[in-house]
Amino acid sequence: MKAIIPVAGAGTKLRPHTYTQPKALIPLAGKTVLSIIIDQLEEAGITEYIFIIGYLGEKIQDYVRQKYPHLTSHFVQQTERHGIGHAIQLTREIVNNDEIFIVLGDTICEYDVKAMLAVPQSALAVKKVDDPRSFGVAEIADDGLITRVVEKPQIPKSNMALVGIYKVREAETLFQCIEANIKNQVKTLGEFSITDALECMIEKGVRFQSFKVQNWFDCGKKDTLLESNATLLKKFGGTMAIDHHFENTIIVQPVSIAPGCEIKNSIIGPNVTVGEQTSISYSIVKDSIIGSYADLHDIVLTHSLIGSDTEVKGETRSLNIGDNTEIDLGES
Repeated sequence: MKAIIPVAGAGTKLRPHTYTQPKALIPLAGKTVLSIIIDQLEEAGITEYIFIIGYLGEKIQDYVRQKYPHLTSHFVQQTERHGIGHAIQLTREIVNNDEIFIVLGDTICEYDVKAMLAVPQSALAVKKVDDPRSFGVAEIADDGLITRVVEKPQIPKSNMALVGIYKVREAETLFQCIEANIKNQVKTLGEFSITDALECMIEKGVRFQSFKVQNWFDCGKKDTLLESNATLLKKFGGTMAIDHHFENTIIVQPVSIAPGCEIKNSIIGPNVTVGEQTSISYSIVKDSIIGSYADLHDIVLTHSLIGSDTEVKGETRSLNIGDNTEIDLGES
């Protein structure tokens, strides 16, 4: 079993942060989006990974090699983005007919990975949603088998969305379907989607079992990322370095504060993630994500996403600030 994690997207909905940081490496509940995915798969016994990289791909490589040196990791460059189907096709030689477990690089779900791996046939993870028109949609028979999948249908016949987790036993058939779609220019919304390739497999007789996930956390936009951060902190609890010392500071759990932070005369929390080596003084921060090596002084922040290497001084605001930025909100 090989895991494939596509992380080549530019993350345009999270700009300005993704100008300097891949979406998969944005802090979330004391980890990163990517580390949450890898930790889930590694705990289930998967040790070989294929990362499809593109925009800021060297940062993904450095992160994986530093944090997961014990894993077998391959990196495939997607120089032109033509959709997830096109990205998966680039891994064909490395996969070499093995079974594959695909997890999109911005997909965090609460589910039993071992149970999904134990499903005897191929399986697609699904979750009921209120409005399925923005997702790939699975039509499911009474026995749980998927009869049809459609990418972003205008008139959905099901409210079960594909969440971006796919277990595929017939990998060569998947690659053949993607290849045929590329050759015949079968696109959805201008891209070669993996959903179209899966539908091709179903038409060829491949059986997919539906697998329901408990929760699905949206990490694609600022507001939903902050909501996911709060939910994950409440669920798993915050973390703080054992040797921390915060002078005259109140911590309102749940929070996650990375090592090396200096915090004084402040109130932090609830629902706050702070990256490493960050300095906070005379400030109140709640419901926010603060990057690494940031410097906050005399500020009240709520529902904010602050990038790394950022300096912020001033008064109450709700902010969305990218990396390497200096903001002074004080009076001139």
